[in-house]
Amino acid sequence: MKYTKEEVIQYVREAEVAFIHLAFCDVFGRQKNISIVPSELPRAFEYGIAFDASAIAGFGDEARSDLLLRPDPETLMLLPWRPEHGQVVRMFCSVVYPDGAPFECDTRTLLRNTVTQAREKRYSFLFGAEQEFYLFKLDENGEPTKIPYDRAGYMDIAPDDKGENIRREICLTLARMGISPECSHHEEGPGQNEIDFRYSDPLTAADNVMTFQAIVKFIAQRNGLYADFSPKPLEGAPGSGFHINMSVQGADGKDHLLQMVAGVLDRVADMTVFLNPAEESYARFGGHKAPRYITWSQENRSQLVRIPAAVGEYRRAELRSPDPAANPYLAFALMIQAGLRGIEKGLKLPPAADLNLYQAGPQTLAQFTTLPQSREAAVRAAKFSQFIAQAIPEAVAVEYLKG
Repeated sequence: MKYTKEEVIQYVREAEVAFIHLAFCDVFGRQKNISIVPSELPRAFEYGIAFDASAIAGFGDEARSDLLLRPDPETLMLLPWRPEHGQVVRMFCSVVYPDGAPFECDTRTLLRNTVTQAREKRYSFLFGAEQEFYLFKLDENGEPTKIPYDRAGYMDIAPDDKGENIRREICLTLARMGISPECSHHEEGPGQNEIDFRYSDPLTAADNVMTFQAIVKFIAQRNGLYADFSPKPLEGAPGSGFHINMSVQGADGKDHLLQMVAGVLDRVADMTVFLNPAEESYARFGGHKAPRYITWSQENRSQLVRIPAAVGEYRRAELRSPDPAANPYLAFALMIQAGLRGIEKGLKLPPAADLNLYQAGPQTLAQFTTLPQSREAAVRAAKFSQFIAQAIPEAVAVEYLKG
C-alpha cells in the first residue's frame, strides 16, 4: 500500500509509533538512516531533516556538508521485529540541498528520474532481483569469522542445509513487510544461500534490495551468525551474484526485450565498474556460473545474459555479472539507459553463444570479447565512455573512478 503524507502522520499517531527511520544510501549503496520521533514528522515532510553529509561516501566534504532528507511517504514500512508497543517504521528518503534542489549524488533520485524519462518515451521497465549471500559463524567475541554455517551444496536439504530455518524466517519477515519472495534455496558454496523476488517497478525493486540486505543481516545476527554479501568471501568457493531480471514494454504492449538486451550488451563493459565496484568482484568472473565473456544465449547459465524460455508477463532476460556490492539504484538506472539506447537505435543482438563457455577451447573463446578482468580495466572503460558521461552525474562517476 502506498501512503500520502497525511496518511503517514495519521498512521504514526494511531499506531503509537515511537521512532521513524529515515533511510538513504551513499553512492556505493551502503544503507544509512536517521531516527526521528513522531513530533518531527511534519517538519521532515515540509522542510526535510538536516544531516552532516561530510562523513558519507561521495556526499562532499566539510566545506559543503549540509544536506536534508525528505521522506517518501509511499515507502512507509513497519519494521516487524520491533516491540508492539513503541513501534518503529521506516521510509526511504530523497536527499536535497538546503534550497530544496535535488542532490546530484542521490542515486535513488537518479533512478526515479531515469524511470520518468523512460515513461515519457512511453516505455515501462520491470526488474527482479536474485541475491546470493554467505552465512558465517561468529567467534567468542561476536566478531565474524570465515567459518561457513554449513557444508551443504546446491539445493541440498536439512539437516545438511542448516540455513533452511533462517531463510524461512527471512522470507516470512519480508512477507510481513509487503515484499514477496519467489523462492529460496541453498547455493553451491558452503554456507551460501539465495532468495529471489518477484518483479517490481525499478524503484520498488531497488528499495526491496536495500530492505532485503538489512533484513538478512539482522536475522543472521539474531541467530548468532554473520551474513556476508561481499562478491568473493571464500577463495576457491563460488562468489555471490546479484542476478538482475529485466523486461520492457512499449505503451502499445509491444515487447522490446531483445533490443534492451542488445543495448545492455553493447555498453556492459562501460557499466562494469558500477555493477562490480569492489576489487574482489573480478575474482568471481569466469567460474562457478559467473560470466567472463560478453555473450548471451537461451537458458545457458555460462553466459553474461540468458533469456529463459517464457512468454507474456514471464518473458525476461537475466544479467548475471553484477554482484551484491553494487548499488541497485545505480545499476537499474544504467541498465534502463542502456536498454533505451538499444531500443531507440534499433540495436540487434549478436548471434547467440549456444555452448558451455566453461568447457570451450581457446580457439572458440578467442572470438568473444571479455568483460573487464580487473577493477582497473573497468575504471578505464568507464572513464572513456560517452555513454557513462551522459547516463550518470559526473559527481557520482568521479567517486567510482578514483584510484
